[in-house]
Amino acid sequence: MQWPILLEWLAQMTSLYSRMPFGELVENVRQCRICEAQLPLGPRPVVQISQSARLLVVGQAPGRRVHDTGLPFNDPSGDRLRNWMGIDRDTFYDEQQLAILPMGFCYPGTGKNGDLPPRPECAPAWRDLLLERLEHVELTLVIGQYAHAWHLPGAKTSVTERVRQWREVWPTMLPLPHPSPRNNLWLRRNPWFEQEVIPELRRRVKDILDD
Repeated sequence: MQWPILLEWLAQMTSLYSRMPFGELVENVRQCRICEAQLPLGPRPVVQISQSARLLVVGQAPGRRVHDTGLPFNDPSGDRLRNWMGIDRDTFYDEQQLAILPMGFCYPGTGKNGDLPPRPECAPAWRDLLLERLEHVELTLVIGQYAHAWHLPGAKTSVTERVRQWREVWPTMLPLPHPSPRNNLWLRRNPWFEQEVIPELRRRVKDILDD
């Protein structure tokens, strides 16, 4: 969808969607087609959401495997993320406890250096409408540069610097590097992350889920 058309659509629909029952809003998200023409495999929005969720995971966009299965973080990145959080798959995929809202809901395709960035139409169309309904979230995990830019606006710093400054937004938010195997080198170069940040993350997640 072209930007002028998208902006006009947003102006017309935001008021309607803001009054819509939550279940209907989510169904509209799952049926979204606004960037269909730019998606190599077609639209398949992948989200996990419930108004009761107390944990929120904000990723980038679904990869090919997630697109094929319809299950968010159903890949090695998800395995590492669950390990960082100290939870199993059943807990991770319990939408009553944990919501997953990537910056782009559909698989954007692959470029020269891996998956393409999240489609830019998605976040302004849906993000605020969904986030304002998640009134019980106690911790938001913000993963990767595109999620950092949306949820942690301000000075332009690298992912590494945002993660180093994690205490500035703790304990309600935590900036994270992407858990992809592509970041193995980053993890080796920044051992402080797994030594300092991960133990605090696991304690916080446990406290929220056990409360």
